[in-house]
Amino acid sequence: MTIVMSSPEVKEIMEGEIKAVMDKEVRPLLALEGGDIELVSVEDGVVKVRFRGACAGCLMSQITLTGFVEGVLKKKVPGIKEVTLV
Repeated sequence: MTIVMSSPEVKEIMEGEIKAVMDKEVRPLLALEGGDIELVSVEDGVVKVRFRGACAGCLMSQITLTGFVEGVLKKKVPGIKEVTLV
């Protein structure tokens, strides 16, 4: 049996895993600096997020995204290829 990554069931499971990791490991640390993050979408392993609060517009947001958010999500959720800001 082959599972296609774009199937609705797999996408729903992946979104749930991403939200759980974000809630447990990412959001608390961003909140320490007055920031937050929102999951916008997941499509073919590409996770799109939006920074909120102090993180929105921060000059270090790209470093936070790639060095922290993307690293944590890739480590904890199989199938993530990339995390991008929208």
